[in-house]
Amino acid sequence: RDGVEGLAGRLGYSTRQLNRVVTSAFGAGPLALARARRAQTARVLIETSSLSFADVAFASGFASIRQFNDTVREVYAATPTELRGRRGSTTTSGTITTRIGVREPFAGADLLAFLALRAVPGVEAVGPGWYERSLSLPHGPGVIRVELVDRPAGQVPCRLTLADARDLAPALERTRRLLDADADPVAVDEQLGNDPRLAPLVRRRPGLRVPGHVDGLEVAVRAVLGQQVSVAGARTLAQRLVGALGEPLDLVGEHGVTHVFPTAEVLAGLDPTDVAMPRARGRALASVAAAVADGTVALDRSADRGETRAGLLGLAGIGPWTADYVALRALGDPDVFLATDLGVKHAADRLGITDITRR
Repeated sequence: RDGVEGLAGRLGYSTRQLNRVVTSAFGAGPLALARARRAQTARVLIETSSLSFADVAFASGFASIRQFNDTVREVYAATPTELRGRRGSTTTSGTITTRIGVREPFAGADLLAFLALRAVPGVEAVGPGWYERSLSLPHGPGVIRVELVDRPAGQVPCRLTLADARDLAPALERTRRLLDADADPVAVDEQLGNDPRLAPLVRRRPGLRVPGHVDGLEVAVRAVLGQQVSVAGARTLAQRLVGALGEPLDLVGEHGVTHVFPTAEVLAGLDPTDVAMPRARGRALASVAAAVADGTVALDRSADRGETRAGLLGLAGIGPWTADYVALRALGDPDVFLATDLGVKHAADRLGITDITRR
């Protein structure tokens, strides 16, 4: 939203450096990539909604109708009217159906099992083959539902219900992060398969993903709630928190979620006695939320991972496991390994791995 200059400044690059690095990695500069993303968002809205072309243009991030028309014609060799004429049936107002591309193999059933076990009623729901959750987006709330089991090869069907169509791009991006959709499973499985103890597991369950998340604050809060308790215990605490402090979901549509997760500002003012949890954990939760609310700690993928980890460790009640768990799921750090995690230790014991911190 701050343009190429703002992005470069946030990353610590000059504008020229950023253009060179991005072009080298992707074959196109930041402006061209942003233009392609806007065109992709526009096509989804043209083909799956009944929005006017003017609404589609501004919801996709174009500055003018003329820019929208020119870009669509150049990228797709068709006018917006021609693209709309190719579509099938439209969805209901506010609901968009699309598909997210993933590299195969994609272990959707295993990802669903992980998410289902930890699903917090109110902000998450699960059913046969699908996962659904609420989102807090720049222009209002939203709900996503992904079909993780019965799906076309290379794609994950996705239904989005949005209060404002301008939030389509950020909603899709957060969903991709949740699914770890940009992972290269072939390279990952090949690397893990080089270990003689892991190779049989990789062959048995190819395409496993590291579950990401749609919101860094929520990951951090739930990591704090999960300290020294079972998954079920952490889920119960999170449900109480959502019921007490979450915002009711004011969004028309068929969905099984009822609330949006509490904001950083609300959680920063938490009185530990308001929610049934140990006071020390309540204070840790409030300190994390306060750091996010005032900008001391950034929990998104644009943040410097080392600085974020140091910032988290500087907060009361936050130790290495919590900081690393947040880095793994919220920041997408591929080099994090939770060597002190009880589940990891048990799995290593079953495999006969005794030098877990060195592998």
